[in-house]
Amino acid sequence: QVQMAESGGGSVQAGGSLKLSCAASGHITTDYCMAWFRQAPGKQREGVASIDSDGTTVYSSSVKGRFTVSRDNADDTLYLQMDSLKPDDSAMYYCAFRSAPRWVRSQNSCLTMGGYRVWGQGTQVTVSS
Repeated sequence: QVQMAESGGGSVQAGGSLKLSCAASGHITTDYCMAWFRQAPGKQREGVASIDSDGTTVYSSSVKGRFTVSRDNADDTLYLQMDSLKPDDSAMYYCAFRSAPRWVRSQNSCLTMGGYRVWGQGTQVTVSS
């Protein structure tokens, strides 16, 4: 059973930066997707960035060029470096994990395939103008 736990959220002014971390524990399969999602009050959950077991990254258009997703395989930690933050980036951020064989990832990107069953508890990011 995989578990995920986020940290690193907080409050920052527009234009600032934050780095989120997500520690994964348990049995991490060889082929997987890890992703960051966010949800603001009254809005649908949105996929922000993903990375798979091959290191392939995908970003939503709203964060591309400003956010960077990465992972440290040595300690099974997922990161999200967020730069040039905007008030619209304010949301609860969640990391998620799913097993994803290569044939599945060849048909859909980790960011859009859905089916994530392991979620962290979330960390709040607030960006003030």
